[in-house]
Amino acid sequence: MTTIVEKVLYTGKVHTTGGRDGASRSSDGRLDVKLSSPGAPGNGTNPEQMFAAGWSACFMGAMGVAAARMKTRLPADAAVDAEVDLCGTGGEWFLRARLNVSLPGVDREVAQALVDAAHQTCPYSKATRGNIDVTISVV
Repeated sequence: MTTIVEKVLYTGKVHTTGGRDGASRSSDGRLDVKLSSPGAPGNGTNPEQMFAAGWSACFMGAMGVAAARMKTRLPADAAVDAEVDLCGTGGEWFLRARLNVSLPGVDREVAQALVDAAHQTCPYSKATRGNIDVTISVV
């Protein structure tokens, strides 16, 4: 399915060298990280951690939009704990993910409605839908 783009809101540009044991730097210099393979020695992060950070931040933004539409607010201590697994089977590699959403003080039904709405609108959720195994829980 091709979506017609009315306007590009932002383009993230990152230059990576050395793969999983290299470095990534954004064109504006705001991101400048060393990379290390998961479980290997080293001080760097890895693509799974960066994906988890990006998705959880975007998901919180989508929940904020959903809350405004529902005429409610997210609690100040709202949080998303994202877990992204790098998996392998038969020489093939794939990802799976879990988002554990904490909305203290929010009624369980309202919290679930916020999470469901966010999962429908969050660009990361859209990108992963049907491509990786995803579990989203209100905790």
